[in-house]
Amino acid sequence: MGRSFRWLVGSSWVSNIGDGIAMAAGPLLVASQTSSPFLVALAALLNKLPWLLFGLWAGAIADRVNRRRLVIVADALRVLVIVALGVFIVTDVVNITLVLAVMLALGIAEVFADTTSQTLMPMLVDKKDLAIGHARLQAGFLTANQLAGPPLGAFLFAAGMVWPFLVQAVMVSLAIVLVAQVVTPHGPLRDDITTHIRQDIVDGLRWTWHAPAVRTLMLTILTFNITYAAPMGVLVLYATEHLGMSKLEFGLLTTAMAVGGLLSTGLFDKLQRRFRFATIMRVVLSCEVLWHLVLAVNTTEWGAFAAMFGFGAYSFVWGAISNAVRQRATPIELQGRVGSLNMVSVFGGILLGNALGGVIAEQWGLTAPFWFGFVGAGITLALIWRALGHIAHAEAD
Repeated sequence: MGRSFRWLVGSSWVSNIGDGIAMAAGPLLVASQTSSPFLVALAALLNKLPWLLFGLWAGAIADRVNRRRLVIVADALRVLVIVALGVFIVTDVVNITLVLAVMLALGIAEVFADTTSQTLMPMLVDKKDLAIGHARLQAGFLTANQLAGPPLGAFLFAAGMVWPFLVQAVMVSLAIVLVAQVVTPHGPLRDDITTHIRQDIVDGLRWTWHAPAVRTLMLTILTFNITYAAPMGVLVLYATEHLGMSKLEFGLLTTAMAVGGLLSTGLFDKLQRRFRFATIMRVVLSCEVLWHLVLAVNTTEWGAFAAMFGFGAYSFVWGAISNAVRQRATPIELQGRVGSLNMVSVFGGILLGNALGGVIAEQWGLTAPFWFGFVGAGITLALIWRALGHIAHAEAD
C-alpha cells in the first residue's frame, strides 16, 4: 500500500512498544510512591481524562494544520515529559504529586498524537484498503502493546526504576524519526482559515449529526463501550472472587485476549475478501452480546479464558472495520474532528460503564454487570440491526 504507509505502520509499532512498557511500569511507579487506592485510581484516570477534556479540540486542530508535523510535535512533547520523569527519578526527587502531573501531561500529549496520527491513514491508502491498513496497525498494537511491552516494562522496572521510562523515550523518539518519513499527497487542507476553532468543533458535530451512518455508528460505539466497561471494571473481582483465579491467572486473561486478536487480525484479509462488511459487523456485535451471557453463567476458569480469547478475536475485527467504515464515510478535511468524536465516545462510554459496573456489582453481585451488558448490548443490536447494512457501506462523495 505504499512506502509512506509502511513508515506509518513502523512508527505505530515502535511507539506501541514504548507504550506497552509504560503500561506496566507506570502503575508500578505509582504504587512505589503511594499505597492509597484513591491515588492509584486517580493516576489511571488522569491518563484517560484528557480525551474528554481535549479530544474535540485536538480533532479540530488536526483539521487546521499539517497533520504529520502535529504528530511529530505531540510525540516530541511526550519524549520531553518522559525524560523529565527520568531526571526526577535519577535525582531522587520523584513523588506522587510529580507522578500524577506526568500522567496528566502524557495523557494530554497522547490525545493530540493519537487523534492526528489516525487521520494520516486515509491520506495514504485507498478507501478499499483502509480496513486491512487498520488491521496491520492493530497487529502491531497487540504484539507490542499487549504482549511484549508489559512484561518487558515490569522486567526493566525491577532492574531499575528509571530504565523503562528511558527505553520508552527512545522508542517514541524512533517513532518520530519514522513518521517524519511519511509523505502525504495532500497540501494544506484549508488554505484560508477564518473560523474560530470552537466553530470548527461545532461544524464537526453538526456534520456528524447530519450524516446518519456515522451518527448511528458513534451512538453504537458509545453504547457498546458502556455495556463492555460495566463488567470489565470489576473483572479482577469476578476472576479472583467469583471464579477463584490467582493473580497470575487473572493476568493471563489479557494474554488470551491478545492471542485471539492476533489470530483474527492475521486472518483479516481473507475474512474481508469473503464476507461483506455488514455481515461481519452483525456477527461481531452478536458475539459481543453472547460474550456477556457466557461470562454471566460461567463458573470455570477455562470458560473465562475461552471467553476472553473469543473477545480478542472479534473485538479487534470490529476495531479495524469500524475505523475503516467511519473514515470511508468522512471527508478528508473532517477526519480529525470526526475521529476525535469517535474517541470521546469510546472513553466517555468506558468511564460511564466503569462507574455503572461498580454500582451494579455492589448492589446485585459480581455477575450482575455481565447481565446488564447482555441486556443492554442485545437491545442496542436489535435497534441497529437493519441500519448496519447502510452504515457498513456508506462512503463520502
